[in-house]
Amino acid sequence: MSYVFTGSTPTKSQIEKLRLTLSTYQDGTGYLVSKLGKSLPGWRDFERSVALVFDGVAQESKAIFDVLVPISLTPITDFGVSCKMRETLRTVENKGLVLIEVSNSERKFWNALNANGIYDYNTNLDRAGKVLLNLVESWHDKVSLEQGGTVDISKSYYLVLQWDKRSGRYQLFQFPTHLLDPEALSWEVRGKRIVGHNDDVVIIEWYGHSGGQLKYYPSVDEAIWSSDIFRLEPLPENDLGNVLKQRVIGYFPDLWRAANEM
Repeated sequence: MSYVFTGSTPTKSQIEKLRLTLSTYQDGTGYLVSKLGKSLPGWRDFERSVALVFDGVAQESKAIFDVLVPISLTPITDFGVSCKMRETLRTVENKGLVLIEVSNSERKFWNALNANGIYDYNTNLDRAGKVLLNLVESWHDKVSLEQGGTVDISKSYYLVLQWDKRSGRYQLFQFPTHLLDPEALSWEVRGKRIVGHNDDVVIIEWYGHSGGQLKYYPSVDEAIWSSDIFRLEPLPENDLGNVLKQRVIGYFPDLWRAANEM
């Protein structure tokens, strides 16, 4: 069964606003720190930036969608954005594959396998792969309109930010929430992980004995949309101390003035 995306792609205005918002995290507030001591936006910063630019709400939790964007108030309806960020832009360029770390809920994956009578995935790899991917689908279904939730899954998507620290380049990709048919893959064990592949191209990896990450590698050709490569906007030449001072004054002008008069 094919998946037909009926939502919308980010606008040119939203992409530029997102680029500028991400750029602000170079002021010392970014989650990531470079070897030169400069800060860069991290995964949480990306989620909050998407929420701001798309007029949504950042979940700030382990929810299946990181950002909910209102579509309708009567009834309450949202579309969900699952934000993913990885420093793998070179892999995109070299192999044509985007990395989406779908989840690292090791316990939930093992609970689903055990509930289906699978305690050693080596004994039934095809069935184990099907259970893993169906579990992810069930997480989406649980919050869907059809199951009494508020999320229109048909308009929801993964928004993936791939970047390269060395060159400072970024690129966005949009993919549907539906991963793929597990029966279309060949499954095997490689080291401490299950691999689902198609024509020797790895599409799914699950690290069941080392972290629990479920990784998905869709082709760039399967993206609903992708942005041009962009770079963060350089900040004005202000020292970090002055930036922090201006932020404090901006939030607490009266209290700061009073503190200077003590």
